[in-house]
Amino acid sequence: MSGLSTLFVMLAALAWGLSGGIAGLLIADGWQPLVVSLYRGAIGLVFVLIWLALRPHGSGLLGRRLWCGSVIAGLGVAGNFTFYFISIAEGNVAVAATLMYCAPVFVYCVSFALELERPTLPKWGAIVMTMLGIVLLTRVYAVGAGSVTLVGGIAGLLAGLSYAVFIFGFKYAAPHGSPQSILVIALAVLVFILLWLADAEQTLAVLSDRSLPLFILLGGLGAGLSFILYIIGLNHIAPAVASIVAMVEPVTASLFGVMVLNESLSAIQLVGIGLILLAVTALSFSSRTP
Repeated sequence: MSGLSTLFVMLAALAWGLSGGIAGLLIADGWQPLVVSLYRGAIGLVFVLIWLALRPHGSGLLGRRLWCGSVIAGLGVAGNFTFYFISIAEGNVAVAATLMYCAPVFVYCVSFALELERPTLPKWGAIVMTMLGIVLLTRVYAVGAGSVTLVGGIAGLLAGLSYAVFIFGFKYAAPHGSPQSILVIALAVLVFILLWLADAEQTLAVLSDRSLPLFILLGGLGAGLSFILYIIGLNHIAPAVASIVAMVEPVTASLFGVMVLNESLSAIQLVGIGLILLAVTALSFSSRTP
């Protein structure tokens, strides 16, 4: 079962990586990041609603704490999708995916502040290594030398921060109901927020456009099957192992960007990606959280 669970997590990470590439194609075709984020969440919501209908036992939908945590998770996932796609629009898929992968750093910093994790020298070392990797990846030291704008870099980091908010909200809600219930509420919150923020004309135009199949694929992979596979997979493997397997996501996204979107990365940026992935892996293994 452990081997099958690892495969589920790997497939989920692969789907997330591909979803970044698909979003890159849609954004390059003129679709706004908010619209792309909205459809990713809305189509994902359909998938998790079906999952909830098939597995309704222990939903906890009447619980106040479940709703509180799930709404927070929804705010986090809305920010994660939106900032990730803004980062892609302002930079490229590889940089955006890697910056978003810094989420565990934000989780640790908040955990230190709330005394949920004990600060140690190796953990601080991994965090500093991540910061160095971000500097090399975004090339903030060489103004105008890289393909990453200030907005793109900040948006990528905010995507990671938003994902950390999603993690905390999900963990708070988890003891009070089923994961499918949490995801239904979270994605419903995302749809409500982005329907209000996204351009109405472009949102409606998707329904009759030739790009609709790509939007469906994006939502099915990036917020439907991926979340379901990842949560099922986590039931039987350690979070640290899952984090290693999840590195498939930024690697897949980077390869998609290079091979399909004709993006390029300098040698120093590749070093930055390597430092970030190594540091996040080290943080995952040093966590005392089961």
